[in-house]
Amino acid sequence: MPIVTVQQFPRSVAQKRELARRITEAFEEVYGNSAESVQVFFNEVDGEHWARGGRLGCDREDGPR
Repeated sequence: MPIVTVQQFPRSVAQKRELARRITEAFEEVYGNSAESVQVFFNEVDGEHWARGGRLGCDREDGPR
């Protein structure tokens, strides 16, 4: 039972739906897993909970990427 965790900045439901579908398909094609056995967890991090170069994402001009 593969478990995939995606840690990312907030994305739309449509984008997460598509990514989950593609990840699941990859496990089906490469490992031969059934779609129902693949679990994908999305952990979304906003700019207040992430820093690069000592500055919070919400304080950066270029923001989180």
